[in-house]
Amino acid sequence: METRPDPIGDLLHCLALEPLDRDLFLGDPGPGQGRLFGGMVAAQCVMAAGRTVEDDRSLHSLHGYFLRPGSHDVPLRLVVHRIRDGKSFTTRRVVAHQNGEAIFNLAASFAVPEPGIEHQDEMPKVRAPEDCEDWEHLRAKLFGHGDVIMPSAVEVRMVEPLDLMKPEPAIAVQHAWMRARAALPEDPLIHTAILVYATDRTLLGTAARPHAIPWRERMAASLDHSVWIHRPVKLSDEWILYACESPAAFAARGLIFGGLYRPNGERIASVAQEALIRRRR
Repeated sequence: METRPDPIGDLLHCLALEPLDRDLFLGDPGPGQGRLFGGMVAAQCVMAAGRTVEDDRSLHSLHGYFLRPGSHDVPLRLVVHRIRDGKSFTTRRVVAHQNGEAIFNLAASFAVPEPGIEHQDEMPKVRAPEDCEDWEHLRAKLFGHGDVIMPSAVEVRMVEPLDLMKPEPAIAVQHAWMRARAALPEDPLIHTAILVYATDRTLLGTAARPHAIPWRERMAASLDHSVWIHRPVKLSDEWILYACESPAAFAARGLIFGGLYRPNGERIASVAQEALIRRRR
């Protein structure tokens, strides 16, 4: 299948923010049509916040709200607010603006690494990524795109893929393998931002699985997004398993939790999101 030449290059270009002032950055939304991917906005906000923090501390948690849809035709203005600079923790708030309106609000906390307590649950046992087809190839087949696909910078392989056009009801549990499509720079902040970018994928689909709403009859949008990073992130070295479940949905809002694991079983991050899911009116 024919693919876009350099999706990683496109993403890295978007993450290379232009500094306009000490706490003001300009972000290129990148190529595309329709609504701007929420993970892109969140990743750019992580980059903006991280560029105002000392190198001895790394992102350990973020909480964001998607306020308005973003677009691909106007740069994003990212305004950083320095909330607190402590001995162990640094707190930042970032607001992304487009067309004069706030489209995303992020609270981010950075910490100095230190030894301490450790525990985690066991990594789910699923089939290997080599036994799963690239999700972009599956989507191209489903939507009749022939031999041309426009892949994301992060390759996704669904362990339990559904037919998006004629889905059957399924349990609200979903697993996917993810990895960067090419080598990444050594900058730890870039790896963290791309992890955040990737965590906004597959979540909506997890909450929609029990309801068997065909893709073209579904209207969905992320409402908020939280990520907790437990261990250092290194994305271009190996596959990462993204295990998601949706324990509850009500009033057209579905709640989804996720965990990200290295192949050796180490849990590197946890995710929570509430998403709006409706049948098209």
